[in-house]
Amino acid sequence: MNDTEQRYTGGCLCGALRYEARGEPLFAGHCYCADCRKASGSGFIPFVGFASSAVRFTGPSRQVRSKAAHGGDAVRNFCPTCGGLVHGGVVGLDDSFTIYAGSLDEPALFHPKIAIFTRDRPAWAIIPPGLTLFETMPPK
Repeated sequence: MNDTEQRYTGGCLCGALRYEARGEPLFAGHCYCADCRKASGSGFIPFVGFASSAVRFTGPSRQVRSKAAHGGDAVRNFCPTCGGLVHGGVVGLDDSFTIYAGSLDEPALFHPKIAIFTRDRPAWAIIPPGLTLFETMPPK
């Protein structure tokens, strides 16, 4: 990480689990899959992806696992104190992390480009105009 890169900071509701990410996100968007809806308690979850080398986490976290669309496990990390959902992925194992945009200290840094799993979107969950839509997971 260098000092001229864009800096993204955030964390859980109580501040015990924090992160700092630097550089440009790999991707950003909204996921409308059933798992993300259930995990967030909303109609979708806004997310920003970063290479693991660009992110540093501090504080304790707990994980919950569920089956992902690709057949493996989706791992979501939350604060064991306040329950705030913060990021997806396994520290020390995954090559990228998904930061949940609601955990950003500066929400204006979130600029969604895609909407995924739109086939699962409830009719009341609005898709902002201008996003590239994918019925499921986009191709790599």
